[in-house]
Amino acid sequence: MTEQNRANRQAALDYHEFPRPGKLEIRATKPLANQRDLARAYSPGVAEACIDIKENPAEAARYTARQNLVAVVTNGSAVLGLGNIGALASKPVMEGKAVLFKKFANIDCFDIEVDEKDPEKLADIVTALEPTFGAINLEDIKAPDCFIVEKLCRERMNIPVFHDDQHGTAIVVGAAALNAIHLTDRKFEDIKVVSTGGGAAGIACLNMLLKLGVKRENVFLCDLAGLVHEGREEDMTPQKADYAQPGGPRTLNDVIEGADLFLGLSGPNVLKPEMVAKMADAPIILALANPNPEIDPAAAREVKPDALIATGRSDYPNQVNNVLCFPFIFRGALDVGATEINDAMKIACVEGIAELARAASSAEAAAAYHGERLVFGPEYLIPKPFDPRLLAVVAGSVAKAAMESGVATRPVEDFDAYMEGLERSVYKSGLIMKPVFEASRSAARRIVFAEGEDERVIRAAHAMLEETPDAPILIGRPDVIANRAQRFGIPIREGDFEIVNPENDPRYRDYWETYHRIMARQGVTPDLARAIMRTNTTAIGAVMVQRGEADSLICGAFGQYLWHLNYIEQVLGGQGLSPVGALSVMILESGALFIADTHVHPEPTAAEIATIAIGAARHVRRFGLDPKVALCSHSQFGNLNTESGKRMREALAILDGKSCGFEYEGEMHSDAALDPELRERIFPGGRLNGEANVLVFANADAASGVRNILKMKAGGLEVGPILMGMGNRAHIVTPSITARGLLNIAALAGTPVANYA
Repeated sequence: MTEQNRANRQAALDYHEFPRPGKLEIRATKPLANQRDLARAYSPGVAEACIDIKENPAEAARYTARQNLVAVVTNGSAVLGLGNIGALASKPVMEGKAVLFKKFANIDCFDIEVDEKDPEKLADIVTALEPTFGAINLEDIKAPDCFIVEKLCRERMNIPVFHDDQHGTAIVVGAAALNAIHLTDRKFEDIKVVSTGGGAAGIACLNMLLKLGVKRENVFLCDLAGLVHEGREEDMTPQKADYAQPGGPRTLNDVIEGADLFLGLSGPNVLKPEMVAKMADAPIILALANPNPEIDPAAAREVKPDALIATGRSDYPNQVNNVLCFPFIFRGALDVGATEINDAMKIACVEGIAELARAASSAEAAAAYHGERLVFGPEYLIPKPFDPRLLAVVAGSVAKAAMESGVATRPVEDFDAYMEGLERSVYKSGLIMKPVFEASRSAARRIVFAEGEDERVIRAAHAMLEETPDAPILIGRPDVIANRAQRFGIPIREGDFEIVNPENDPRYRDYWETYHRIMARQGVTPDLARAIMRTNTTAIGAVMVQRGEADSLICGAFGQYLWHLNYIEQVLGGQGLSPVGALSVMILESGALFIADTHVHPEPTAAEIATIAIGAARHVRRFGLDPKVALCSHSQFGNLNTESGKRMREALAILDGKSCGFEYEGEMHSDAALDPELRERIFPGGRLNGEANVLVFANADAASGVRNILKMKAGGLEVGPILMGMGNRAHIVTPSITARGLLNIAALAGTPVANYA
């Protein structure tokens, strides 16, 4: 073993051991802080739920976790890459499977390792678990036992039973084959398929290809004993016999001639280059043996450069990975209370995965697979596992198929709302941004992006075209924007949006003259105005808004916040508009928390603090929330005479002198703002009810520090920062912004703030 291999082995072991052994834990979803909670969680309150379930078993979906709980069950007899290692040794694999369920589809999962080799007895054990689970995922059970276990469980159980090694692999193979057929302009009914490996996954994949249209007589199945043919007795199973070809014994080399598709689920180096040379033009090669495929992709391309190749490895393009399927097919099945996972649901899963690969890649997937070109084609036949759109596309397709095929016991009444819910579960900002996006659809606005050549901006602009009525305008060189869009797989067509080329725009003279007119008495000469309008995209965007050629500017994807603010103030300041402060919306597990002022005023005055509080309250209402503002300081209700405490007390007095239509209180510590019981002990009878949802700090250091700590240590997702006081005419983001973050800011820029005053 090399030093690197030893290091990798130790790193893997450490991952499983520290900071606590294993990869799973159980967490309570209800409070258990006092006697009242205990009485409801257990005796006597728990009896009420038990009685309702006894009277109507369907109520278990309402009162227990069952309907979001899957069992991953194995006996460890066929663990991928390891073989028959037994139930106990398979536990790390099953824990890993449970983690994937949670990560990709938010499904809770128990791994169950059963020390039972007899398939019928194993089926008895699994079926007895039905009251506990909403579905069963069978895993790593050797063939042909897996066929027996699944068949018996499906017959006896009224919940979905899914053997992932069979059907999960088959679904992803089906998606890869569907797109490969599409790219090579073939039809399933016309192709010749040659397969190696007659185990559970291999048979299931062939069955799936038949469902997609392949003719049984065009399938040639080979194993260690050669071609499966009529009359063969060696190493045969009923499942293999279904694919027996007429005639006598033949080898893989004999039958590969003219094959359109090779499907390998066998072992390394089974398919030789000379065999590939005999295949049809542009052959489809699915070499899925792990860790080493049936043929190395480079070797296959030496003889067939036009081959479309998929493997089971992550270091080659087109990895056939079951994680593209199983979390999402279970998500859709559980959501509608399906009694089984039928062929219609599997086909819907195939089509959903394939369709997603043909769409423009997501910003999140591009970030997770930095450097890879995620553009539909021979090297991108199926999407990547970390594409967040898989949940909505695949689970939605499966749920719909379950309802249409009649196996859903709880069909979704409002399917559009269901799909929106899936999308919101992927994007943490989805729920809080919903009222903003709805308001933005009332009017189309022109949003100009200063950094138009940035990948995140191009993706956000494309998303705007799909999700909003707003018109994006990009400042940048057209050829650079076009080349990057093509490289990133973003389908931008000419005329989709306006592009302002700083190097050659017919309005250049109008722009520099406008800027010079505004800035002539602030030391800006005509030559300097010309230079700025050639090089400073933030200034160009601000001039466009000032001239009425755009409704709002978004800038700051790179560069320092105050640098951008300087040009916005120069061009758009005045006429009652001036920067009040920057408001960041932090989305946490407990809800949304608004932080101000994070960027504009390093040390705001009392008057500025009061204005920040009023502006923040107005913006909070845009999200459909009632503002509860806390003025935060090191001083707490006058106990310290610090500078920040004085300013906060003065700001409180200013707010008291106005007719503020929102709750506010201060000065106080942040914990008192967020803990009503603590606050009541310290300062009983205050005017703030419940938790504050807006924290206004006495300086930008404190506000920005809290914002960054919440992002990095509390898993907070930021929406913003929102530039208050500029009438929605400009917003400055930060370099850490994502494409989704830019889309959120564009939606905010597309809604009038005055409606929430």
